[in-house]
Amino acid sequence: MKNARFLRYCLCFAFLTALTAVLLVWNVSAGSVDFAPEEIWNALFHDHTGIIWGIRFPRVLAAAVLGGALSVSGFLLQTFFANPIAGPFVLGISSGAKLTVSLVMVFFLSRGVVINSAALIVGAFIGSMASMGFILLLSRRVKQMSMLVVSGVMIGYICSAVTDFVVTFADDSNIVNLHNWSLGSFSGTSWDNVRLMAWVVGVSLGLTFLLSKPIGAYQMGEVYAQNMGVNIKRFRVELILLSSVLSACVTAFAGPISFVGIAAPHLIKELFRTAKPIVMIPACFLGGAAFCLGCDLIARTAFAPRDMSISSVTAVFGAPVVLYLMASRRSAAAKGGNI
Repeated sequence: MKNARFLRYCLCFAFLTALTAVLLVWNVSAGSVDFAPEEIWNALFHDHTGIIWGIRFPRVLAAAVLGGALSVSGFLLQTFFANPIAGPFVLGISSGAKLTVSLVMVFFLSRGVVINSAALIVGAFIGSMASMGFILLLSRRVKQMSMLVVSGVMIGYICSAVTDFVVTFADDSNIVNLHNWSLGSFSGTSWDNVRLMAWVVGVSLGLTFLLSKPIGAYQMGEVYAQNMGVNIKRFRVELILLSSVLSACVTAFAGPISFVGIAAPHLIKELFRTAKPIVMIPACFLGGAAFCLGCDLIARTAFAPRDMSISSVTAVFGAPVVLYLMASRRSAAAKGGNI
């Protein structure tokens, strides 16, 4: 039995790795200008100039890194709230990050100050933590998870409304920048941005992987985790901080991206047929990377040379997964009630 499970894990990881590699190459080669494999090879190892190296490679790597980060963040939030449809977008965390990033952009750009990526990440992190704080406060009073999710959606609407209010009083040039960023896109990513996001996501992912055993114990219930020696208060803080950093990094660099944090972890669970954190954390990263690479490929090529919003594409493929989860949970609850 263990050998069969181990073999399944190996095959699934091999499939995800191959799928991600294929999508990476496909994303680089396809677009308004198509490139042959030998041109990609030459750009990768010899000619570090031109469209492939300067535009395609950074965008593709950003989609992979940020997609993986969003998926892992969703897995952590689903574990924390014990809710399959918990995610940065649904709980309003991405909207909180969007609000603070908008405030930072309007404040500095209106004064002619160029802001760097680190400032955007800090601003997005503050917004993520503020939204998460409201959710945690509500969770003490609202015991039903469905109502907690509705509360998160309402917080998201409030943050979006305040963001629109800020945009109303911004300069025309700033409105264009905010509008393009708020649609969600991996375009315009530079190599400096890729290095910074890779560093932030890499460190956060490593720390998350070190929490695999406490997460596994927490999945069995708080009492079981405490009996296993897990410091619940500290563990919760660590989980919240890591999920917020991951989602904030995504929002800062690519804008708000919907449904990836919910859909990707569940697709991975169905594929691996397990919820073990030591398997799910790297698998969610690969799955989220492949999911976003596929969606970004469609966003770039469907109406080339025009780019679609990445959130529009992820919603088309991610929303049906959420609807399926809600319907299956309701069906399971009805069966339980009949019994």
